[in-house]
Amino acid sequence: MRNDNMVAMILAGGRGSRLLDLTKKVAKPAVYFGGKYRIIDFPLSNCSNSGVSIVGVLTQYESVLLNSYVARDHHWGLDAKDSGVFVLPPREKDETGFGLYRGTADAITQNLDFLDQMEADYVLVLSGDHIYKMDYAKMLSAHKAANAECTIAVLAVPIKEASRFGIMNTDENDLIVEFEEKPAKPKSNLASMGIYIFNYRTLRKYLTADEKDSNSNHDFGKDVIPAFLRDGKRCLAYRFKGYWKDVGTIDSLWEANMDLLNPENELDLSDPQWKIYTEDAMIYPQYIGEEAVVENAYITQGVLVEGTVRNSVLFTSVQVKKDAQVIDSVIMPGAVIGEGAKVTRCIVADNVKIEPGAVVGNKDSEHIELIANKKVKKEA
Repeated sequence: MRNDNMVAMILAGGRGSRLLDLTKKVAKPAVYFGGKYRIIDFPLSNCSNSGVSIVGVLTQYESVLLNSYVARDHHWGLDAKDSGVFVLPPREKDETGFGLYRGTADAITQNLDFLDQMEADYVLVLSGDHIYKMDYAKMLSAHKAANAECTIAVLAVPIKEASRFGIMNTDENDLIVEFEEKPAKPKSNLASMGIYIFNYRTLRKYLTADEKDSNSNHDFGKDVIPAFLRDGKRCLAYRFKGYWKDVGTIDSLWEANMDLLNPENELDLSDPQWKIYTEDAMIYPQYIGEEAVVENAYITQGVLVEGTVRNSVLFTSVQVKKDAQVIDSVIMPGAVIGEGAKVTRCIVADNVKIEPGAVVGNKDSEHIELIANKKVKKEA
């Protein structure tokens, strides 16, 4: 099934400051994940698998690498006739001058001409920094069946955590009757996933009005969706069941990688029925030395292990030298763990060299340590 009249718009312009040095020169959606992937591979692959053939990627901060990466639309099978991935940075316009996207809604508003050109009937709005698998075609079918103007994907969360999210209160038909942004006393546990489907003609009218509102935050959650509800528009809560993770912090990025080590993990990156596509490196296979110890590890191509690896994720071309130990850690592409070094509960950034004998991380630390200095020496 192909949904050529539904255009996806991936919001990929956030600073990602909570990922610290990982996003100092790289946009958050371009950060590595799961051995050989980047975070943005997930929404792009979901689009491809769902039959969504036109995808706009709205970029902003530190976007050079991300722009060049997503422009290679053949990785996700989005290079056929009448399909493609389009990079959409903020542009200079006569009526607005040049500026950054002011909010999630403004990012779409600045690209209404693109949606007009694509003759969109429906607009699918996605975040570029979530890890999950989702069939957007099923969500669109539910949207049409409910005769909705807006459909919001929701995830049931523990009620004690509901105050951290935008919460949807619904009737018996899952039509939204109230939206509460991070309520102190939540009435339900249906949390917004930041995934929306809109009827384009209706959305265009609301975005045009929002653009002229000097008091608006130009945000979907704060402004546009509450306006839909105030005006009595039919808004559906689409219940998603499956793995979903916002990897906006060092701890959550580590946790999502660690989830891959669980044999019952719902994400399952080896599932042939719902592939996650990426730029696959043409490189030699992994090599595990005769004296190496590997227990519960996720290891990709090009990895060399001569030491000990336990409960860890090793990305492309990582080297773990003789007598080195990697415990409960995520080691990103090209990093080298020197002979006799020990790494515990860390994310080691790409191409970092942990020199022989160096010790980083702490098994008792409450938070995960990010090692981003290109060379880490043994303490004197």
